[in-house]
Amino acid sequence: MGNDEDRRPGLEVTNRALLRDGRPWLPVSGELHYSRVPRERWVDRLRLMRAGGVSVVSTYVPWIHHEPVRGQARFDEGLDLAAFVDAVRSERLELVLRIGPWIHGEVRNGGFPDWVQRAPVRHRTDDPAYLDLVGTWFGRIAAALDGRCTPAQVLAIQLDNELYDQPGHLLTLKRLAREAGMSAPLWTATAWGGAQLPDPEVLPLWGGYGDGFWADPGAPWDPTFRAHYFFSDQWDDPGIGADVRADVGRGDAERPAALSPAFPPATCELGGGMATAYHRRPRPSALDIAAVAHAKLGSGSAWQGYYMYAGGTNPGPDLEESQATGYPNDMTRRSYDFHAPIGEAGRAAPSHAALRAQHAFIEAFGDRLGPLPASFPDERPGGVEDSETLRWSIRAHEGSGFLFIGWHQPHEPLPAYRGAQFRLDTGAGTVVLPPRPVDIAPGTLACWPIGLDIEGLRIDWATASALTILPGADGTATRTATTLVLLETRGVPVDVAHDGRVHRMTAGDQPLTLEAADGTRVDVLAVPAEDAARVWVVGAHEGSRRLLVSDDEATWDAAGRVEVRTSRERPDVREYVGGRWRPLACQHVEGTAVAASVPVQLVREASTPTGDYGSRDGRQSAPDDAVMDAHAAVYRLQVPAWTRDNAVVRVRWAGDVAQLRVDGATVTDRFWDGSDLTASLTDIRAVADARVELLLLPLRSDTGVHLPRDAAARLAGAREALCALDGVVIDQRSLWRERTSGG
Repeated sequence: MGNDEDRRPGLEVTNRALLRDGRPWLPVSGELHYSRVPRERWVDRLRLMRAGGVSVVSTYVPWIHHEPVRGQARFDEGLDLAAFVDAVRSERLELVLRIGPWIHGEVRNGGFPDWVQRAPVRHRTDDPAYLDLVGTWFGRIAAALDGRCTPAQVLAIQLDNELYDQPGHLLTLKRLAREAGMSAPLWTATAWGGAQLPDPEVLPLWGGYGDGFWADPGAPWDPTFRAHYFFSDQWDDPGIGADVRADVGRGDAERPAALSPAFPPATCELGGGMATAYHRRPRPSALDIAAVAHAKLGSGSAWQGYYMYAGGTNPGPDLEESQATGYPNDMTRRSYDFHAPIGEAGRAAPSHAALRAQHAFIEAFGDRLGPLPASFPDERPGGVEDSETLRWSIRAHEGSGFLFIGWHQPHEPLPAYRGAQFRLDTGAGTVVLPPRPVDIAPGTLACWPIGLDIEGLRIDWATASALTILPGADGTATRTATTLVLLETRGVPVDVAHDGRVHRMTAGDQPLTLEAADGTRVDVLAVPAEDAARVWVVGAHEGSRRLLVSDDEATWDAAGRVEVRTSRERPDVREYVGGRWRPLACQHVEGTAVAASVPVQLVREASTPTGDYGSRDGRQSAPDDAVMDAHAAVYRLQVPAWTRDNAVVRVRWAGDVAQLRVDGATVTDRFWDGSDLTASLTDIRAVADARVELLLLPLRSDTGVHLPRDAAARLAGAREALCALDGVVIDQRSLWRERTSGG
């Protein structure tokens, strides 16, 4: 990375993959912003991230959160960066610090404190006056970290964000960070938008969002979004950051940036969800999110990085980017839920499960997959409008690898693909699978193994997705075989080919035992497609992997001891052990599972607002508190005294803007997109004697804001305006812990 001082022994980068101790490593990183999550929740979030298959935690270091007043920087309480680093490392996760100083992240001024934004300097350049400010700030970060920002503790440092035309400035920032005492084995920079980067001083990182709030309200689904549902050798995305590029330099966006010959294709911003702007409110489904990640994996990704993976709450009002601060989009003032796999309230969303299976595959097979190049069929889609040509790719070498199928996109659903059969010419000969053509259903994301070696036994191919490998074990009387776990592809028979014979399996039945000529035995277990969202793979290395199936939320500590949170009377968790499924023995730790309606009192009826709150660049402005106070319906929520630390309130509603206020202060908010507002009662300090109010502003039927299809249909059924409270419930879970021989 341009110097020898920042090396971490055992970590290498090639143009194909990252290596750890000589073995390919395919990281999965997820964004979590410590300053947007209560400090007492950090460990819970980190464990839920690890349970989702995340191995690297990435975070911005927002200058404006730490030093709103010049010279009065804070690194205590929820801003204790050193404590966050310690928490990440204690959970055996890697860390990426995105130190900026400009970070974007929908933070006001892109993360600059107001006094920096107003300073008479040429921002984000090598202007000496600007560099003086940055050098001091980097020194404060380094001092707060107190020796923790070293190659041993921090995997990577990102310099600035979305800087397109200042490669020399990135080098200056790198020098300033190192002079301040910060170093890491990897230095990174975002590469999209035709960015000019100082190769090979920084590792280029790419992104991919299947939809975005930054498009105009009346714009159709943009080709830059659509492209991410295809396997491709093109990694640049000219759409990300386009809403601010005119202000920060366009770089060379008309000519997409190419992959560096020195580095593998790696990502830091695959859309783990999407933020909600006032004028445009995309709501990606779990399948939408998983499909983009799947397409990148099948296209050759050597690093899967998600933004966001865990949502949060801005640590104070008016810290968001907005039209008032020169940004073209108005964002929610407090909420940064982002429709992320882990939401603002700390609960796992359906996308957590949809990505979890992919990440289990990466954990088990990443060392094989990482260095494999991606190849594409001769008959490829003719463009992003093509909804007839099957989308697939191969990552393989000398007949061994994986066949990726991705047949999903939002907004314009794909039809069933009829008669799919693949003929693969490999270094080991021609492979045809499946034996007879099959139909590929819409929503299919598959990763079928080809020429897969398991302890010396070769599986020629399978028509079910590789999920994980469970280690065998020697018992006192019996020995359990190593088990290849496959995940059924819905609608496709599970066939496993070995030694010239095709075995038909029934997902959910007893495992198939295969035997090699030397006597090696391997079991093959096929998990039914309907259980895909219920699968949890416990453990961070081959020797400790365990397979669980449960609707409940499972996490585990660094030693692998499982904890389960359930909304039922007791958890329902099954573990696959010794060739059969058995209940996981758990003991109650704390809490009572309760689901109850919240008593609601209507304090004031809503009135219809004008709906015209101003605009910027053709994008509607969000209403301010004066509009809310004048026109919103006001409801008083009676929080029961029995609620505990893990209780969340779920508000089912329809309208324009919702605010939850506690004792008069807004603690979180939403722009309506058809989804619930969910908040942790503890985090918003909604105790039993607090004044908890819900404000719902009507959404006029003649609004021009962009809504998801179902929300738009509901609005179309309203007369003048839509404002409805469909229900308020409290969901409280109990905590159970795996019972071990030690108690």
